[in-house]
Amino acid sequence: MPDKESKMNSERDENATETVRPAENQSEARELAPSDAVTLKLMAELDDLRQTALRRQADFDNYRKRIEKERGEDSKRTTARTIEALIPIIDGFEHALAIHREPAYENYRKGFELIYRQLLDNVTKLGAERFDPIGNSFDPHRHQAMDRTETTDREDGTILETFQPGYSFHGRILRPAGVRVAVHAGAASKNTAN
Repeated sequence: MPDKESKMNSERDENATETVRPAENQSEARELAPSDAVTLKLMAELDDLRQTALRRQADFDNYRKRIEKERGEDSKRTTARTIEALIPIIDGFEHALAIHREPAYENYRKGFELIYRQLLDNVTKLGAERFDPIGNSFDPHRHQAMDRTETTDREDGTILETFQPGYSFHGRILRPAGVRVAVHAGAASKNTAN
């Protein structure tokens, strides 16, 4: 009988082990549940960090683009100021060349013309555009009326003569052209009456 008893004891031990196993599975399930919660929490934090990194990268890209744009605008402003400073020098060359036409000054004149052309070419290379509006309609944004002439030969507001050429730089007027404008006699009296 001892064999029978030992057999029963061993069966009980096996049953006890089986009963212990579900208890172990339950404790493992209890351990997994908190582990899953921690994993989900960590995954959410990771996703937040990724989103933050993407936002920071986008902010940095926007900052970089803004700085590049500002640098370009600063460069254009500096170039425009340089051109504005050179315009009176160009005018001085034009006046000097217009006045000294005597044969005695011919050699000097050639040198001045060469320097004048180089200066004008370099200003043009920087992006300045020189405009001479003779024959165009008067535009107060591009032209400065320095004189007016009453005439019926031309349309009212037509530019008859340019005293100073105008200069623009990337669409911005650096100096308006100084012009003489045609005015009809009747239109002039109407404009001054109002």
